[in-house]
Amino acid sequence: MKSLRIGLGMTFTLIGTVLFILPGSILFLLAGLVLLSVDFPVARQWLKRCQRGMYKGASRLDSILLNRKLSR
Repeated sequence: MKSLRIGLGMTFTLIGTVLFILPGSILFLLAGLVLLSVDFPVARQWLKRCQRGMYKGASRLDSILLNRKLSR
């Protein structure tokens, strides 16, 4: 079970990295990091870093959209 989880985690992480560089979804990268974070603390740190970056990006986008809506 552990080897299957690590294999799927590595596969999803690689696919997510390729799709992150090319136009695509980051969900594969997050899924891979979630699977790998069970066994590897370094993956857990990268997952937290990705979550913080996504939170900051969503907050910025929310404020931009709110300012645009209020300026009309």
